[in-house]
Amino acid sequence: MIDATTLFTIVLMAGVTYLTRVGGYLVLRNRTLSARATAVMEAAPGCVLISVIAPAFVSRNPADLLALAITFVAATRFSMLPTVLIGVASAGILRHLIG
Repeated sequence: MIDATTLFTIVLMAGVTYLTRVGGYLVLRNRTLSARATAVMEAAPGCVLISVIAPAFVSRNPADLLALAITFVAATRFSMLPTVLIGVASAGILRHLIG
């Protein structure tokens, strides 16, 4: 069973994530973005993904290193969503099998 603190933390994180999405929409809804600003906005999800997987580059855990390699190969062949799903699934499965 999940304890109350963990559940509360998850709910708050989801709320903050939602508010940043809605806040961005409300701030930018009546504006026309320059080409440079559009490029920055399109690159932001990739930057977030890199910040999440970057610690795996310095990991000594073989499961994490294998999952990182699988994710890298997937990134060269698929778009963002399948790559993320493949990365998460491979990390979970390899951590379960290898430890």
